[in-house]
Amino acid sequence: MELLFLALSCLHLLKTEVVEGSWCYRSQKCEQPQCQDPPQWHLVNGKCSGNKQSPVNIVTKNVVYEKSLKPLTFEGYDVKGSGQWLLENNGHTVKVTLNTSPKIGGGGLPRKFKAVEFHLHWGVPEKPQNIPGSEHSIDGEKYPMELHVVHIREDASDVTDAKKNPGGLAVLAFFVKANKENENYASLLSELENIKYKGDTARLDPLPLMSLLPPEEDLGKYYRYEGSLTTPDCYEGVIWTIFEKPVELSLRQLSRFAVLHFEKNSSSAMTENFRPAQPLNGRAVLWSGASIALPAAKLLLLPLALTCTLSSLSH
Repeated sequence: MELLFLALSCLHLLKTEVVEGSWCYRSQKCEQPQCQDPPQWHLVNGKCSGNKQSPVNIVTKNVVYEKSLKPLTFEGYDVKGSGQWLLENNGHTVKVTLNTSPKIGGGGLPRKFKAVEFHLHWGVPEKPQNIPGSEHSIDGEKYPMELHVVHIREDASDVTDAKKNPGGLAVLAFFVKANKENENYASLLSELENIKYKGDTARLDPLPLMSLLPPEEDLGKYYRYEGSLTTPDCYEGVIWTIFEKPVELSLRQLSRFAVLHFEKNSSSAMTENFRPAQPLNGRAVLWSGASIALPAAKLLLLPLALTCTLSSLSH
């Protein structure tokens, strides 16, 4: 009887271990029918059914203007580090681990956060307009791709340590649109050939992180909300900042991601690696929009002021 109990326990542990490590995207289900796609992620980790999940669809008429959301401060974002970046196909995305820790602050953040890595989410690289793959959306509209720069609170040693506290992570999200060639991405995109399959890694000479983003003067307009990581373990405690100004890549550059695969020597291309929008569940999405609202207001007030002045002169 004891042996039977032990055997059943082992089977349970084995089953749990398989489930724990088998989350996937919808595009992987044909090749891996046993894996848990986004609607089933709560079976992989219960946090994935929480009330503050990400990504979300941002409905612009419902956002709340928040005057404390001034432009963020970027420390070390314009510095090119000395050590190389680690580029990795982790079976879900392209992840770039940084060798330095640029910091962000201000912009309504409760403290400073340091950058540790960035990664991307996309749809179908050859058809970015038809099957867009950004995780967040604006009024239901999605972009071809989305860039996430992941930061941890500056007093944390790593992501695991940062997750011990609410608000331990801050992610900067940038939409990527198909437009003109972006030379700053050339070295990164050229390495994708070397990380075609899960587990493949490559080294990349570092770049100033700011060179991969829109110009800093365009980063004053953004949305802010409290959410989660968009992959299991779906940790809730992420301060999201989604910028209005997108990064630009050409169609040819976007298509470079088509060489990537989810698995080792797999026929399944890495496509549609995004999580669908999650319910807001009463959360407010804040907006920093004063940077354009104020000049517009001044322009409206000017004719009124002139009318009043001319009226007083005529009496």
